[in-house]
Amino acid sequence: MGERLLRPGLDCDAAWRVSLGTADVLGLAQAPLDAAPTTAYLMLGERCVGDCAFCSQARSSQGRDGMLSRVIWPQFAEDAICRACVAAHERGAIGRACFQVTMGPDAIERTRVAVGRLAGCSSVPICASVMPRDLDDVAALLEAGAERVTIALDAATDSVYRQVKSGSFARVVALLEAAAAAHPGRIGTHLIVGLGETERDLAERVQWALDRGIMVALFAFTPVRGTAMADVPPPPLAAYRRLQVARWLMVHGHARFEDLAYSDDGRITGLGLPADALAALLADGAAFRTSGCPDCNRPYYNERPGGVMYNYPWPLTPDEARREVAALLAHLGG
Repeated sequence: MGERLLRPGLDCDAAWRVSLGTADVLGLAQAPLDAAPTTAYLMLGERCVGDCAFCSQARSSQGRDGMLSRVIWPQFAEDAICRACVAAHERGAIGRACFQVTMGPDAIERTRVAVGRLAGCSSVPICASVMPRDLDDVAALLEAGAERVTIALDAATDSVYRQVKSGSFARVVALLEAAAAAHPGRIGTHLIVGLGETERDLAERVQWALDRGIMVALFAFTPVRGTAMADVPPPPLAAYRRLQVARWLMVHGHARFEDLAYSDDGRITGLGLPADALAALLADGAAFRTSGCPDCNRPYYNERPGGVMYNYPWPLTPDEARREVAALLAHLGG
């Protein structure tokens, strides 16, 4: 729509990828949307040197180069994206920009430059979702203009991490702790439900993060064609809802990990509150919406249009909220 889509092979230093929904909101392309992204999702880098079994950009993945999760990411000129982000933020179409970074030898420096470029022309809050090597990398990204650095843990336990990711779980945990202590309120992480952990494992990891001031965004595992986990099913919706609500209760101080009840096999069987009190707290539906940074709604990262809605990217209607609360209470523990 007025800005030229870049062709494969152009100098990637002059280009960023954007999610297809973001391209529509920014006026760079047209896409059918029933939920517009409220964050501009931007991707830096190509095939990752990491080898996460669930990721379409993993080193061994056979997935398409321009895919991340279930989302298509066309490429546009950096200058065009910056101008479009400025205009979209000024008119209230986006409240944040988030760089999703695939890892390579120059990933941190490239991210620092990109963050600085966008921060230099706009007041839009910026998040960088990247794997820093150390605290110096974190500080460099924040100094460049990032409001928050998100270091994805993804797996809740070391054993699951070793099965589905590359690298060291202990190193990422230590880096998250150190970064959160050095930069209070400016560090986040991601956790994915359905990689092989128990609900108890995930709830405990959420509490661990919150106790250290680390923001936690919750995803549902989504099988993607071409990845090592392409044939693994997504988590049952009832299990995701229990964890989604547990996280929301912990974030807002209504319950802690220790207050929840668990079965012998690690399922959540109680959320620490009577059913009527729980229903009242959840009545507005906020607990079922996308979690993470402010203004992040990630439409259809976990879902197919018309399919199971793990993270609602819009405010729930009263009927949607009543349905979700009723289903949660009916399936609690099962």
